[in-house]
Amino acid sequence: MKQLGTLEGDVMNAVWNGAPEALSVHDILAVLTDRQLAYTTVSTVMTNLYGKGFLTRKKFGRAYRYCATYSREEVTAQILRGILHSSDDPTAVLVHFAQTASSEETEALRDGLPGK
Repeated sequence: MKQLGTLEGDVMNAVWNGAPEALSVHDILAVLTDRQLAYTTVSTVMTNLYGKGFLTRKKFGRAYRYCATYSREEVTAQILRGILHSSDDPTAVLVHFAQTASSEETEALRDGLPGK
């Protein structure tokens, strides 16, 4: 899964924050008030995110309402995996990451590993 662009990330954050409710383009525009965005811009971004598999949608009247296909944590993990695999030496990157993890992060990794 590819990384998200800035506006795509903002839209996804709005969808995740609104979960489990399905959101319309108007709902997203109401959340992203710090930007001057056209309805068509947000609609295009949400259609693109649907096409990329980040969102599901269902028609309500003439408009779609959208939900996240994956949780924020799942998407972040998929993006990190993509970055790891794009490296010439993914093992070295993973080892370096583990060596630079905080004690809280190390404990979370230990707790999350299977067979513990």
